[in-house]
Amino acid sequence: MAAVAGEKNSSSEYPATLSARGLTKIYGSGEIEVQALRGVDLDFLEAELVVLLGPSGSGKSTLLNILGGLDSPTSGEVFFCGRKLTAGDASDLTRYRRDHVGFVFQFYNLIPSLTAEENVALVTEIAKAPMTPADALALVQLSDRLNHFPAQLSGGEQQRVAIARAIAKQPDVLFCDEPTGALDSETGILVLQAIENVNREIGTTTVLITHNRVIADMADRVLCFGDGRIVDSWGNKQRRRAQELRW
Repeated sequence: MAAVAGEKNSSSEYPATLSARGLTKIYGSGEIEVQALRGVDLDFLEAELVVLLGPSGSGKSTLLNILGGLDSPTSGEVFFCGRKLTAGDASDLTRYRRDHVGFVFQFYNLIPSLTAEENVALVTEIAKAPMTPADALALVQLSDRLNHFPAQLSGGEQQRVAIARAIAKQPDVLFCDEPTGALDSETGILVLQAIENVNREIGTTTVLITHNRVIADMADRVLCFGDGRIVDSWGNKQRRRAQELRW
């Protein structure tokens, strides 16, 4: 059984890949000070899929940026496989992002002059033990689009190329920030199927931010954010397949 938010699971069967303790993030100072995170505690377990729900400004993206090594907390600690990330310097965070983390954002950020395969190869050329670009694209059902340029792909196909690029280095953690936000329902479900395949096939711990509560049904666990805190959490006894979702 997955641990609830803030609970340390000591079972070796479900080791915590990422943990946060007392995470606080404050932007600005004085009268314009904004507290984006307010003492967040959580664990993300190996191979689980967690959905983060909450309105804009509730702290979800700030949390993702800190856990992904893109930003630093004002206070609190982050641990990756038991190692304290917040004790490291900029070069340590760079190595962490390069070797262990994949990112997927709402906008695809593909290089227009490169094919799908070449966009993915940008990551595989610098990774330690990557899968081939062709294998990564096959995992997101795009084997027939290897030589297509972004302009020749639909929005959903471009997002799946972005997912293939993120997972080609076989990261331990995949962070997805509103990956279906710019897509219609039918296309969005195809993208969610790609994320689901990555989580199931290679066991990547997957954290997905969304405003869409329907998507929460495909998760092992759901964390609801409000005003910089986890205000609710629950586990799904049985995950729904992405192809079964409708909104």
